[in-house]
Amino acid sequence: MENFDNFNIPQWLKDSLKNMGYTTPTPIQEQAIPSILEGKDVLGTAQTGTGKTGAFLIPLLNYLDGNHAATGLILTPTRELAIQVNTVAMQMLKTNPKIRTALLIGGDPIAKQFFQLKNKPRLIVGTPGRINDHLSRNSLNLSKTSFVVLDETDRMLDMGFGIQIDEIFKYVAEKKQTLLFSATMPKEILKLVDNYLVSPLKISAGVVNTVAPKVSQKIIKTKDKYAELLKLLPSLTGTTLIFVRTQRGADSMRSNLRQLEFKADAIHGGLTQGKRTSVLRNFRAKKFNILVATDVASRGLDIDHIENVINYDIPDNPEDYIHRIGRTARGDKEGASYSFVSPAEDIKWRAVQKFLDPEAYKKEQAADGAKWQPYKNKNRNRSQRTHGKHEGDTWHHSKPKGKSNYNNNGEQKPFAKKNHSHQNDNRKQSRGNREQSARREENMANGALDKIKNLFALNKRKDNK
Repeated sequence: MENFDNFNIPQWLKDSLKNMGYTTPTPIQEQAIPSILEGKDVLGTAQTGTGKTGAFLIPLLNYLDGNHAATGLILTPTRELAIQVNTVAMQMLKTNPKIRTALLIGGDPIAKQFFQLKNKPRLIVGTPGRINDHLSRNSLNLSKTSFVVLDETDRMLDMGFGIQIDEIFKYVAEKKQTLLFSATMPKEILKLVDNYLVSPLKISAGVVNTVAPKVSQKIIKTKDKYAELLKLLPSLTGTTLIFVRTQRGADSMRSNLRQLEFKADAIHGGLTQGKRTSVLRNFRAKKFNILVATDVASRGLDIDHIENVINYDIPDNPEDYIHRIGRTARGDKEGASYSFVSPAEDIKWRAVQKFLDPEAYKKEQAADGAKWQPYKNKNRNRSQRTHGKHEGDTWHHSKPKGKSNYNNNGEQKPFAKKNHSHQNDNRKQSRGNREQSARREENMANGALDKIKNLFALNKRKDNK
């Protein structure tokens, strides 16, 4: 499909799309929009940055334009993603101001949201926590909500919003159209699909569980990540997004980079919503070129000029790797990613590799396992011996490890006792055991010292007599 004129949508919406620079539909838009316009439930998967927002917003606004009594609801996992979706919706509605929107997210003044709700918005965009808050206050009425969108559903489930999503669906209209969009499709989502989607049309654009093809990936294995970072940053051009694991790490990284005269700032969940909005606004305006972030920014951060993504810390959740990398190479642009892997993060990195390409991971593991494997035999009956050979896992190449309790005929020696003392020779004690042993030895030493003192005292009394 060459342009949006071929879609059965109102002219005002086509004009808005042209003003926004929407010329050619992306693959996910081309596949999803016609089916959604027909009223079908859709389960859509696509790589991040491929236009999922437009894929559900265009038919949703068309639905609201044709059903004046209906309202729509869009749920997102993070505030940043909700802000992004609401911003795009408002841009599309510039030529149709009759349809108002309300942004309901945590960290935003609730009085401001009360004012938006009094204006009777027909499109609600928000996070599950704040939506439930308004429902409990009776300040939000979803009884006429007959169009529901779950965006980045995998992330919402990861963040523990499953119960809150279930609660929200109790308030929406029984007859509704439901869309579920996500960049990845874990098994947990299938339960959600069974509960809330009716005969959904499954649409997939691109390969799921992989990054965009225009992102070059470089892996840096190191014991000193900070030193490697300082080597890398001066060689990079354009803007850079650095992902760290904790809020404290983000603040520390920002301070250290500023001391070295890098133009950097940080964003994480510990900041107020006003501060987060201000940081993103300045980053979009290129007032600084390095943004340090936790995974709160891996979803919903749609900034075209990000050229580099650095995984300073490997994510705990392998799926977050895709969303992090997806912050660069948006649309038709190219980008680069760099992942620092310390020895302590090797297991996390293997989990990422397995998630991205399970088959390649299995082959690699099989190749590594073939290099060295402990001698094992399926027959683990240690009482069976053949000519002195042990068919269990303690003998190797017909040579026993240690003294045998069996004679050359394979018969057990009478009154033979197994010696397990060697098993404790090199066993590392836990901290608690080490402390207990130290106290025991100290007590024994003190007891011995007391005996010696008593003995000297006794001898002294005898001498005095």
